[in-house]
Amino acid sequence: MELKEVESAIEGILFAAGEPVGVERLCMTLDIDRATADAVCQRLADYYSYERRGLRLVRLDNCYQLCSAPEFADYIRKAFESRKPARLSQPALEVLAIIAYYQPTTKAYVDQIRGVDSSYTVGLLTERELIEECGRLAVPGRPILYRTTQNFLRSFGLSSLEELPDLPNASAEDEQLTLDMQENITRLQEAEEQKRFQEERVENGEEPPITDEELEAAARELAEREEGQEEETPPAVELEL
Repeated sequence: MELKEVESAIEGILFAAGEPVGVERLCMTLDIDRATADAVCQRLADYYSYERRGLRLVRLDNCYQLCSAPEFADYIRKAFESRKPARLSQPALEVLAIIAYYQPTTKAYVDQIRGVDSSYTVGLLTERELIEECGRLAVPGRPILYRTTQNFLRSFGLSSLEELPDLPNASAEDEQLTLDMQENITRLQEAEEQKRFQEERVENGEEPPITDEELEAAARELAEREEGQEEETPPAVELEL
């Protein structure tokens, strides 16, 4: 295929998709290499921007997508008045910022930073496809891990997470909180490994099973040890955009 034909084909594919298309899919479909695909997409992006067209070609990690030009947002909004974009509340921005900077992370970690329960807000952000589940943490209880989505990058005009601004309120307390959380996770993982090891020994007849009373006593001891560690809750992290 000639370069101009490749350019037109990519333009048509992105327009028809209406969502991010992986660069590898473009390469496979058009039988071109990665360098050619990136160069053609960059050329299209420059053309749309230079000519002040109503479209923009944006890069989202390893994907490309066609979207409307931000300078014409008022006209587009006026044409679709019934589709007014929902604004994010301050709590939603706080939760989104924490997940963006510390992903993948759990709701419990978000709650610990904010000092309040974030169940509703996490559900709202998931519903709006700004965050998504990405597995479970290998600790007792198997809490869900969350990360941001490509829709998050597109909504905030980012090509990748590397373009996130530096944390505005980063402090020694924030770093200590992260270290404490990592230490707690490590301790829980070690406890789970020890539990599996003991279960295997019981199955092999190497030692008697642990009684419920012993398990409850161990759980109380762990809870008392964690409660004894006094930690200051750091201020909420806000995403300045």
